[in-house]
Parts: sequence; structure tokens; C-alpha cells
Amino acid sequence: MAADEYAREPCPWRIVDDCGGAFTMGVIGGGVFQAIKGFRNAPSGMSRRLNGSLTAIKQRAPITGGQFAMWGGLFSTIDCSLVYMRKKEDPWNSIISGAATGGILAARSGVPAMIGSAAIGGILLAMIEGVGILLTRFTAEPFRQMGPGEMGDPSVLGPSGTPIMGQEKAYQ
Repeated sequence: MAADEYAREPCPWRIVDDCGGAFTMGVIGGGVFQAIKGFRNAPSGMSRRLNGSLTAIKQRAPITGGQFAMWGGLFSTIDCSLVYMRKKEDPWNSIISGAATGGILAARSGVPAMIGSAAIGGILLAMIEGVGILLTRFTAEPFRQMGPGEMGDPSVLGPSGTPIMGQEKAYQ
């Protein structure tokens, strides 16, 4: 298990936490996007453009936030269910949760759309988990403990050529 998993909320509360975090991200990101879109699509004149930008934010940003919250809540619910059923917390839970969430949210569009969305969700989460694992390995490399065979020649340690105290047996 990664160290960040110990700091997360326990499963029932994780769903609410992830749902709220996803809503916040959706509102902020959607607000920025809608501000630009409303500004560009408004009639000429700075006050009209700013008013168009503000109107677009008020109308569409909460909808985008709700869509993000739906995705985050469903993803966390499936993830917690998998943790409960499989009795372990690993990257496969996130990958399966991403695929299932994509498929479920596309159910109204038919089976082909479900399959496509499930594939995209699974591949996207697999890439995110893979990058996380690689970053963890690369950042942990400087802190890796060296074994006795990796220490090298003790003669280079000091002018007298004696090994480090307590490591005499490793060099015999």
C-alpha cells in the first residue's frame, strides 16, 4: 500500500469526501471554461462581454460540478465495494472502478457507448495508476537501503583500509 492511502478517510466517508472534492473541481474548472466561453460568445463591448461571462458561469458551472460529483461519487462507491469484496486495496480496484464508472454513466447511450466509455475509463485509470507507481519507485530510489554486497571495496573507505565498525563480517 502507498503511504497516501493511510491518510485517506475510511471507506464510507471517502465516498462523501471524493464527491465533494469532485464537485469543487468541476465548479472551478467549469467556471473558468464557461467564463472564457461566455466572454467570447457575448456581443461586443467590455461590459457586455463581462456580463455574458458571468451569466455563463452562473448557468453552467454548477451543472459541470454536478457531473463531476456524480462521477466521483460513483467511482468511490465502486472502489469501496471492491475493497470490501476483494479484502485488499491495490491499483486494480481503481482501474476496475474507472471502467465500471465509465460504463455505468454511458448506459443511457446504449451498449456500444458503454463499452467505449468503460474502455476509456479503465485505460485512463490504468495510466494514472502506472504513473503513480513509477513516480513512487523513482522518488524512493535515493532512500533505498544498500545491502552488504552493494557496499563496495572497504579499502576505499579510509586511509587505513579498515571496514566500517560493525560491518567486518560483510567483507570476509
